[in-house]
Amino acid sequence: MLTPKENTPQHSRASLLLEKISADARSTANWTGRPVFDDVVMRALELVPRHAFVPDQDQALAYANRPLSIGHGQTISQPYIVALMTVLLELEPGHRVLEVGTGCGYQTAILAELVDQVFTIEVVSELAAKAKEKLNYLGYNTIDFQTGNGREGWLEKAPFQAILVTAASGSIPLALVDQLDLGGRMVIPIGSQEGTQNLVVLVKNKTGEITKNEVLPVSFVPLV
Repeated sequence: MLTPKENTPQHSRASLLLEKISADARSTANWTGRPVFDDVVMRALELVPRHAFVPDQDQALAYANRPLSIGHGQTISQPYIVALMTVLLELEPGHRVLEVGTGCGYQTAILAELVDQVFTIEVVSELAAKAKEKLNYLGYNTIDFQTGNGREGWLEKAPFQAILVTAASGSIPLALVDQLDLGGRMVIPIGSQEGTQNLVVLVKNKTGEITKNEVLPVSFVPLV
């Protein structure tokens, strides 16, 4: 976990970003039912240096509340969406979390601030290698990395108490449902890039029954 660095330009920009995220949380509360995001999640967004995961040409926008391209047809997600998806997982420190779609590693770092172990999968080998190098450099040593098809999950490391999918799937991957622990939660965008997408929360109860709740209309790159 990172330690806070107060009174720096990045800290000031991060503080302004948190204000924007809080405003978005209030304005979307009718959909999400969460007008205020958990303090621990907001603290993680304050600690993780988003500029470290943003390409050089977009550094001026590193703390803007918007997605940015990271190449290979992928993006670093809007910080509000990162915060919301993390909040919806209802994480506890002892949870084992699977992230499908490492991307640049920003969401991965947020998760690593909150739980003891993160398992992350990325299909684009160049992104996977860069994210691993960056996260290791920043001192995150509780993350396991894999390059491959995230739809298949990571069976050898299952079950997971939380699964986060960072790209839109036309349907819910059954392998991920199978690898979700009893009492676990999955957050995933469902829909096509051309049509409607919704952020969905799946909960597997103690008997294995799945309930699904559509939370918010969203726009994500497709899960490949």
